[in-house]
Amino acid sequence: MRFPLALTYKIAKHITKNRMRRTPKFAMVLQLEPLHTCNLTCTGCGRIREYSTSLKDMVPLDQCLAAAQECDAPMVSICGGEPLIYPQIEALVVGLREQGRIIYICTNAMFMRKKMREYMAAHWSPTMEGHLKELEAQQLILPKEAEAIRNADEAARKKVTIVPSKWQYWNVHVDGLEFTHDLIVEREGVFRECVAAIRMAKILGYQVATNTTVYRETDSQEIEDMFKYLSSLNVDGHTISPGYDYDAAKKDMVKRLGRDPKEFFLTRDMTRKKFAKIEEWGQMFTIFGTPVYQEFLAGKRELTCTAWAIPTYNVRGWKAPCYLMTDGHYQGYQEMLDKVDWEKYGVVDGVARDPRCENCMVHCGYDPSGALSTKPRDTWINMKFNFSARPKPFPATPELAQRAFNGVSIGKGHLAEAKAAVNKEFSGAKSAFQRGGHDSAAPAAEHTHGEAGGCSTGAGTQQRDEVLAKLGDAKRISVKSE
Repeated sequence: MRFPLALTYKIAKHITKNRMRRTPKFAMVLQLEPLHTCNLTCTGCGRIREYSTSLKDMVPLDQCLAAAQECDAPMVSICGGEPLIYPQIEALVVGLREQGRIIYICTNAMFMRKKMREYMAAHWSPTMEGHLKELEAQQLILPKEAEAIRNADEAARKKVTIVPSKWQYWNVHVDGLEFTHDLIVEREGVFRECVAAIRMAKILGYQVATNTTVYRETDSQEIEDMFKYLSSLNVDGHTISPGYDYDAAKKDMVKRLGRDPKEFFLTRDMTRKKFAKIEEWGQMFTIFGTPVYQEFLAGKRELTCTAWAIPTYNVRGWKAPCYLMTDGHYQGYQEMLDKVDWEKYGVVDGVARDPRCENCMVHCGYDPSGALSTKPRDTWINMKFNFSARPKPFPATPELAQRAFNGVSIGKGHLAEAKAAVNKEFSGAKSAFQRGGHDSAAPAAEHTHGEAGGCSTGAGTQQRDEVLAKLGDAKRISVKSE
């Protein structure tokens, strides 16, 4: 079947239980944000600006676990910020599993390989040697890292780690192929690290999903090529959603980047055009999300927003009305359900109840609408979709890898123009971008080592600015803005 039976059964049981109890509103997925600190400043993400006064704050571990118990969602998406920065992330994962939750760790992947090395060190035995040698051969770990795993000290052996489990997914943020993804996350080399982390996770037996937001930057063919490449890596599933111009993201884009949000985010009509092939993709690839939601994205039907089914809990409490819009925070989950006037939000029959909802077709608002639909036809197509055969992995080819690594790996990253100008000014050397950008076919195995973008101050345009600074104020050039 398309999705693991145990997980499908757990979710179906949760829906059935609440329908039998006639619960008017109940949680399907908890978006748990233990912190908003992040090592990247992705274009289109407003979290850092919206929560700028609380970036150093963290939700205590016991409070995180209590929130999960309170809303009793069968699935918990640990997000943020970058959740792998959370000091007690391992204990949080263990605690949620003890509660019986399905867990998605939503990560930019910059710290994934470190966490997996810690798992190997804590659970090292000679039976793991084959995996270790394969990781070395594919340049996913250094020889010195392999030796550190084999000779781990007592502290490393006792460390609580994130272990492979059928109940847990690494959910890696991938917003397109190399050039587009690195442009959106505002740092070169991040796509390459995502691929390395995914490959390492699959060798070690982890389940891996990806999470993609589509903006104007990305055309439909790139989305399909991205799915093909990720499928060739044996990724277990994909979530995809259109980029929506919510207030915090728009403000961040204007104030931090000086860009017009209309040039970046999708309107409702543009979303339908971008996602015209979503149903075809749903058959070709293991896309998480109901076929009802896919019909909605393709413009074949309307749905009513059910944001209450995917509540968000963070450092300020229960965020309402949804993951992206903030009209208030509440101390209790039931208090939020009772006090928020849900009839004020969403789009009904094509008409926005709130102008901020006009262009929203995002996964966290509308996919649960498809899952919770009681229409017989919707129930049937959802069951048929879930129990159909899992799509086979797309064949891995050098040509596919070359299409995937279409940015910094071949000298055409978003900083290429600035770097070329620096080279010309100071050394006279020509960059690969100037030479035509075909110095390398960029197979994944040759561009995997080095965990890019560690925990920085969050200056997303820092790379570009440092390069431009070398030119001097009088000789600044115009580069494509991230």
